[in-house]
Amino acid sequence: MKVAPVHKVFNKISINSNISHLICHTGQHYDEQMSRIFFDELGLPKPDFYLGIGSGSHAEQTAKIMIEFEKVLIKEQPDLVIVVGDVNSTIACSLTAVKLGIKVAHVEAGLRSFDRTMPEEINRILTDSISDYLFVTEKSGVENLKREGISDDKVFFVGNVMIDTLLSFLPKIEKSNIAKRLNISSDFVLITLHRPSNVDHKMNLKKLVEFFNKIADHNKIVFPIHPRTRKNLEQFDLIRSLHHNILLTEPIGYLDFLFLVKNSTLVLTDSGGIQEETTVLGIPCITIRNSTERPITVEIGSNYLVGNNLTLAFEKMEGVLKGKRKSSNIPELWDGKTAERIVDILMKKLVYQ
Repeated sequence: MKVAPVHKVFNKISINSNISHLICHTGQHYDEQMSRIFFDELGLPKPDFYLGIGSGSHAEQTAKIMIEFEKVLIKEQPDLVIVVGDVNSTIACSLTAVKLGIKVAHVEAGLRSFDRTMPEEINRILTDSISDYLFVTEKSGVENLKREGISDDKVFFVGNVMIDTLLSFLPKIEKSNIAKRLNISSDFVLITLHRPSNVDHKMNLKKLVEFFNKIADHNKIVFPIHPRTRKNLEQFDLIRSLHHNILLTEPIGYLDFLFLVKNSTLVLTDSGGIQEETTVLGIPCITIRNSTERPITVEIGSNYLVGNNLTLAFEKMEGVLKGKRKSSNIPELWDGKTAERIVDILMKKLVYQ
């Protein structure tokens, strides 16, 4: 979702420039079917390089990516590596490139949860500290980087590429038949859950199951279940205690999932990007985390941050279901043109310097 709009803009200008943009898929997110669905739906070509890394601990994944990505860089000798987000691939590819003297651009830079127990937070901090170009989604990112001593001339407030993808695919999203396939109406609550702090500890997960069951007494729930979450529900013998009104599904493709978001009454999540998508779509979102690296979604968007206070979460949910929604706005520069701004900056840097 973050690579697609940048790749498409580079493709448009490639005819009149000597810039070529190649895609490397590390395989960190290793579900072959889901990868294929995402590439097909986003209109991306087959990756120029596929590293096939697969699962493993954080150290194993990061090390494997570095070893394989180094081979790509030595062969291709690129002028620039663009990394996105905050996953292990982000820091692994950045570190490999920098050690070979290759410049790095980080898309979605500057976000901070200020919770270093989150692996993503470590990836974000380290990637930003070694990158040459930092493309920021919201003003808090600019402030975070300034506070960390990053030079202003490396930082560019450009907006959010995730929203480029969302806005460009709205017509296709509307055509999804996922509601018919799942036999649901528009009156449902959507849940996503995968953070280790929520799903890796039996008591925490048990409390969440009880919370979801309480909601399901009155509302249909659609729950596309992450493999990690399903595994733990089964391991802790909790999956059988889920309310009959909770519809568990396998992970869902991008277009179908956004149709569910757009047509839900409310989203309950511990994810990051969904906080942004719900804000743009104007759908109330309750985030079950103690912190968010996307504070703009709480400050002016449709997001409520409740931590692990499930009593507060239920109060917010009841308020939303009774029509008490807070007013929300779309953040600055979340206008569908972020990729154009990023490529324009990079072209000037690469061509004229």
